[in-house]
Amino acid sequence: MDIHLNDILNFVNPMDYKIHLATWNGNVQPLEVFVRDKAEWENWNSWRGEKDDFNRKYIFSLMDYYHETNEWLFGGVYEVVNRFNITTRGRGYKVLLTDQFSPYIGRLKLNWKRTGRAKSRKLENYLEKFCVSEILREEYTGAIFCGYEHINHDFHVLENIFLRAKPDWKAALYSVKGVYLIMDKSNGKKYVGSAYGTEGIWSRWLCYIGNGHGHNDELTKLISENGKDYARQNFRFSLLEYRSMKTDDTEIIARESYWKEALLSRGEFGYNKN
Repeated sequence: MDIHLNDILNFVNPMDYKIHLATWNGNVQPLEVFVRDKAEWENWNSWRGEKDDFNRKYIFSLMDYYHETNEWLFGGVYEVVNRFNITTRGRGYKVLLTDQFSPYIGRLKLNWKRTGRAKSRKLENYLEKFCVSEILREEYTGAIFCGYEHINHDFHVLENIFLRAKPDWKAALYSVKGVYLIMDKSNGKKYVGSAYGTEGIWSRWLCYIGNGHGHNDELTKLISENGKDYARQNFRFSLLEYRSMKTDDTEIIARESYWKEALLSRGEFGYNKN
């Protein structure tokens, strides 16, 4: 038997609420914003387009749990305390996060197949359409480690994982050496790199998360000219090969050279200089 939204949350007056369906904005997933910066996530709920979409007292905020089809993660209830049209402050809402259902923020997952593109819906029409699929043990803090062969993650996703030092990812990547690929989605250029020494892939990628370029000459030039947001918007990481920490560093370096040749990452097709 399905458990519906109104079976676990008690809304005194559902007509006081509009649902916010936060989805990919062409740049970043709201789920990653929620993990990275709660102030930035609040801004997602205070933005106002041409229409006054959230014209009720409260915003019941949901974000696309894009790892799984038709899943939504609860992001809090915001009170709209002020509305303003285009002024020196722009167009938007002044919102405050309430304590309504706060134990479920980042934990309550709802299942519902979205119809239409509207980002706001009247809550009273959906109380029995949203079904509870799961309540996470802890607030969502980033993707679960997917296995070495399945790493194919955008920079901004890894940024959340590394800044929070997610134990499953850290344990896995700290314990292996390897050869990795950075793909620039804006132009198809590639960078092949390697990680060896005593701290493995984790330590090497943490350097990229810190400055966006990992001190590689061509990437440093790119990020210096465009800023770290260029990495967030365009870089995707994957692991080409991984080896145990007992593997001699010379083998890793040799495999790096192989992949540079195989993927033509030197010269016009990539960012490798040697």
